[in-house]
Amino acid sequence: MSIYDYTVPTPGGEEFSLSELKGKVFLVVNTATGCGFTPHYEPLEKMYEEYHDQGFDIIDVPCNQFAGQTPGTDEEIHEFCTLKYNTKFPQYKKSDVNGENELPLYTYLKSQKGFEGFGKGPAALAMSVMLKKIDKDYKNNPNIKWNFTKFLVDRNGEVVARFEPTEKMEKVEKAVKDLL
Repeated sequence: MSIYDYTVPTPGGEEFSLSELKGKVFLVVNTATGCGFTPHYEPLEKMYEEYHDQGFDIIDVPCNQFAGQTPGTDEEIHEFCTLKYNTKFPQYKKSDVNGENELPLYTYLKSQKGFEGFGKGPAALAMSVMLKKIDKDYKNNPNIKWNFTKFLVDRNGEVVARFEPTEKMEKVEKAVKDLL
């Protein structure tokens, strides 16, 4: 299977087929409205506005699996993002990204790019300390560790990178620009 064989549920109950993104570069991001990484919405929206006309898209999958940081309904999440961050990219139905109810898309993404670490710096250290308390073996499984994990897909549908939430958004943007 390729990434284009997967769908993402919309808040309205339809399924969006990723085959509609053939030939585009896109990020798949699990998001949250009440997280320390929520300000990532700002650079994500900036990238969307700057590169959308060049064939760039964002698949925003709100997720409440990490410390309950996305408690609202799909409508409340959308309202928060559009009012606070003026987001224009589409948001999909709040969904699980780990576990028995995870979206099949996330099963695929994690099989393509596993966890490689949080990098260096205070945020990386804080994430490592926190996750060791939750899952002592967190480094050895591909599960999504926290909100705002990003998967970058190239124009051929290949998952070329996974960015943990601790990664600087400038590095994410550079990777996107390099593929456009």
